[in-house]
Amino acid sequence: MATPDTRTQILDAAERLFAEHGYRGTSVRAITDLAGANLAAVGYHFGSKAELMAAVARRVVEPINAAQCAGLDELLARTPDPPVGALVEAFAGPLFDGMPAGDQGGARTSRLIVTILSDPAEEVRGWTGPAEASLHERYLGAFARVLPGLSPEELHFRLRGILAVTAVDRLEAHQRPTPGCASPMAGEAARRWAITFLTAAMSAPPTSP
Repeated sequence: MATPDTRTQILDAAERLFAEHGYRGTSVRAITDLAGANLAAVGYHFGSKAELMAAVARRVVEPINAAQCAGLDELLARTPDPPVGALVEAFAGPLFDGMPAGDQGGARTSRLIVTILSDPAEEVRGWTGPAEASLHERYLGAFARVLPGLSPEELHFRLRGILAVTAVDRLEAHQRPTPGCASPMAGEAARRWAITFLTAAMSAPPTSP
């Protein structure tokens, strides 16, 4: 019978390989080989490769979502219409906290979030549930109240842009610098710049038809 640690070993291996090679580019055998487990262990602990992908995504994203939810609760307890910058900070700040530069766990998280945003495999997006949908709708509602001129479609696009910009910035912070280019900023400076930039992007006038 599999030991209790086997499940975590499989999750760790799957997170690394999904982030590096995508969902379709990662085989169950490659995951179990890296984890030092047998093929049957994936079925025993997760049921399928798709369910394993869902478990990997939830393990990475749920703590970030919990911090985003807590930040929004704190803002709304003070005022029903927080400033745009405060909403951006509450949404994007936990992404920076969950993907710290100079940390291998942060590097894996940033790679995986980029994978979740960009991988064409349907299974990569199948992990979300009511909790994620509720959080997304709450932020959309809060932004809509303070940015009433934006259409729901453009607001959704801009909120997704916060995820993309933050994840790509954190991914770059873990890569080797390109020759001749300045190293990405790691730490509070990059966070402040991102919040300033994203606040301006969210606050921009609606796009003309």
